Amino acid sequence: MGSPSSVFSEWAAFYTLTGSSAAALTGLTFVVITLLRDSQRRAGTGGIARVSAATVAHFTAALMISGILLAPWPMLLVPCTLLAAAGAAGVSYQCRLLVYSLRFSEYTPDAEDWTWYTFLPMFAYAVILGSAVALSIAPQHAMYAPAAGVALLILVGIHNSWDIVTYITISDPASGDKPS
Repeated sequence: MGSPSSVFSEWAAFYTLTGSSAAALTGLTFVVITLLRDSQRRAGTGGIARVSAATVAHFTAALMISGILLAPWPMLLVPCTLLAAAGAAGVSYQCRLLVYSLRFSEYTPDAEDWTWYTFLPMFAYAVILGSAVALSIAPQHAMYAPAAGVALLILVGIHNSWDIVTYITISDPASGDKPS
């Protein structure tokens, strides 16, 4: 088993890219939400606010995990513990969103919504949680797991941001017209 710096250094470019992308996408999401604020009010904010917050949470988690894996740790225990906490928090958050989605009456999610807003993020956070255990056992090989989780969170965030903006842009709440 190598030192954390020898394990993580091979992944520095990947986590620099994903962390920077997640930070930029988080900022861009804030800008878009601010610009579309009036549209959101017209479209109703219940579901949109929840999925927007979740999207920002996914980008923020990707940024945080990238930062954790770029830090110069003296031993693997600390980053493994932080990854486990991030993964567990993400799974817990997704479970809360699942319960909310089941109770939400303004819109019935379809298979695509369940996949992108619930199951893929839940899977990404579960992979990150599992990677904490795997890193403590076989760090050289386990680095692919958090990378996959981070990449999936960014992909989900991009998809969901696009979906939210498209929904707000093409819906016409005044006429009751909602996109399918």
